[in-house]
Amino acid sequence: MTTGPVQPKIHLTNRDDYRENYANSVQMRVSLWDFFLLFGTVNQSTPDSVTIQNYQGIFLSPTQAKALYNLMQQNIKQYEAAFGEIRLEAQSAGPVIQ
Repeated sequence: MTTGPVQPKIHLTNRDDYRENYANSVQMRVSLWDFFLLFGTVNQSTPDSVTIQNYQGIFLSPTQAKALYNLMQQNIKQYEAAFGEIRLEAQSAGPVIQ
């Protein structure tokens, strides 16, 4: 009888500099080595002026980016099953800002 590898116990802790924020803007840059997510908040003070204040940039390896994609996809499906489809606004031909 063979046994598989022992699964380690995982302990989640927060560092002293841990924080939570709201983001309604996420920008992404991709390179051969990583994905860079830039989080911020959008404020449109007038019809012709939008300000995005970025507050956190996170680098992810391609493996972690795909794991995040899978996790987000699974959770969005569950959310939509419970609350209905999330509809995105139509995108214009200009630069994409979300």
